[in-house]
Amino acid sequence: MARVEHDLTDAQWAALQAAWGGCGYCGATDRALQKDCLLPISRGGRYTLENVVPACGSCNASKCNLEVTSWMRRKKLDEGVFLVRQVEVTRSLTASS
Repeated sequence: MARVEHDLTDAQWAALQAAWGGCGYCGATDRALQKDCLLPISRGGRYTLENVVPACGSCNASKCNLEVTSWMRRKKLDEGVFLVRQVEVTRSLTASS
C-alpha cells in the first residue's frame, strides 16, 4: 500500500457514498460501508474516484481481490446494471469537481 499512490479525498469518498446510497454491489443501506477497489490493489489498483465503490463488509470480503464482473456473475448480481451505474456516478462526480 505504501508503494502505491492513492488520491481519493475524504470529500470524494463522502460523495461516492451519497451517490451510491448504499452498497454499490448489493444495495444494502443498513450497514457501514467500506472502500472497495474495482481493480484490487493487489492487481495494480489504487484508491481513486474512478476505482472505488462503497461496499458493505460482506460484499467486500466476498469479492476480495477478484475481478468485479466475474465475481458479480458468480454471486448472481447484475454486472451490467452495476457497470452503467458506476460510469454514471463517476461522470457526475468528476464533472462536479
